[in-house]
Amino acid sequence: MSFDIRQLRYAIAAADHGSFYRAARALDIEQSTLSRNILKLERAIGTPIFERSRAGVTVTLAGSAFIRDAKPMVISADKLVAMMRAAGQGRAGALSLGHNGSLSAGNLRATVMSWHGAHPGVEMECVEGDRSALFAGLDTGEIDIVILMGAINHPGFRCEPLWSERLLVALPAAHLLAEREVVHWTDLRREHFRLPAADPGPDIRDMLLGRLSVSGANPNIRMHQCSRETILSILGGSSGVSVVSEGSTGARYPDVTFRPIHGEQGPALIGYSGYWRDNNSNPALRRFLGFIKARYGLSFNIPAIAVA
Repeated sequence: MSFDIRQLRYAIAAADHGSFYRAARALDIEQSTLSRNILKLERAIGTPIFERSRAGVTVTLAGSAFIRDAKPMVISADKLVAMMRAAGQGRAGALSLGHNGSLSAGNLRATVMSWHGAHPGVEMECVEGDRSALFAGLDTGEIDIVILMGAINHPGFRCEPLWSERLLVALPAAHLLAEREVVHWTDLRREHFRLPAADPGPDIRDMLLGRLSVSGANPNIRMHQCSRETILSILGGSSGVSVVSEGSTGARYPDVTFRPIHGEQGPALIGYSGYWRDNNSNPALRRFLGFIKARYGLSFNIPAIAVA
């Protein structure tokens, strides 16, 4: 014969309360139900756990040892159930987030940090890479959600706008434009731009071409085979400038100053979008989408998570 966790729980309660009646009341069950299950447990293990009398029940010597060893089993079972329930609700488990932007400042960093604080049971892995590699990870399920600058339609993926951030020009501290509080697009027509060839450099290049070509300028843009951080690290000793989103301004670089870019309508902004698969079965993804939706007042629909 075998026994179950419920029977162990009943026996532990009876031992703690010294009474089947009081234990049944504490568990909110009938005394007969508790007594019957404890009897089944005693038959399963082949020895009495309690001595019964009109005055109540007392734990036998063998029963005392059994109850002592049973308590950790019940506690472990309760923890396992709580862990599985939390994972099913997206409050535990893991979430993989892909990005190609900096996490030194801006909304992406604020979102990740706030999520960590509100969901300490979910282990978040941040994967930085170029767009094609991130979409490949999204396709295979290795990445749950990708957050990128701009918005493009990609077959098989849901795409929703999330937030916007200011664009800033990174200038050598000795640059004349560094003396200004804000820099306008027209001030940048004759500048030499340095951008990374990797993402999100091409997106910023295309934006510069669109913005500056309107005024008749032919932007001087050089794409470098190095990271955004490397460009900013050596920018202070060069004659060029760079353009970054607000997320890149949290780190300090020698002799580099950031100034917001303004256009005719005010601050220049660039949008960020989230990409995910509607058939992703990770409950943590659904909770994360709800978290972003509430944080930024968004209105997209969150799909029901598919059950594998």
